[in-house]
Amino acid sequence: MKDWLARVWVSGAGFMAGALLLVAPLVAGAGWGVLAIFIASPVYMLHQIEEHAGDRFRSYVNRVVFGGAEALTVGDVLWINLPGVWGLNLLALYAAWLAGPGWGLAAAYLILVNGIAHLGMAARFRSYNPGLATGALIFIPFGLSTAMAVPASAAQHLLALAIAIAVHLAIMVRVRRNVARARARGG
Repeated sequence: MKDWLARVWVSGAGFMAGALLLVAPLVAGAGWGVLAIFIASPVYMLHQIEEHAGDRFRSYVNRVVFGGAEALTVGDVLWINLPGVWGLNLLALYAAWLAGPGWGLAAAYLILVNGIAHLGMAARFRSYNPGLATGALIFIPFGLSTAMAVPASAAQHLLALAIAIAVHLAIMVRVRRNVARARARGG
């Protein structure tokens, strides 16, 4: 199953992004805030195409950032992007739909934090990294505009930002553990 998912999930993201955008007018009746949280998923999927087509991001991180150590595995990429990103965005959409748009802002902040992370990586390594173009040109403007335009309390903003940072920190912890294991094995 993992091998099949690894082969098809990125192209599936392209089809899903298109299908979700076609459904967006139906969601618009719930209001702009819910629509913005809904649109976060196809926006993220378009980013995932730039980032992960041809296993580009995982290969880049392992080769450039960690000098050849297997910091990110194929399984990690699947867990991060499918239940991680897609699942979190789905939960954010339900929260926005059921409790109000401010409760779904984790989707916008996840996008914003990821865009900033891509810029940081580009500055650190003085080069393009897979996902940088959509991170800089789409993620940061979309994340900022959604966070500013969706009505939300300070507590909702802080919770959404905390969730987004926690997700990225969890990824960093996993990557560091993978590198430590690889180096302990001599890899």
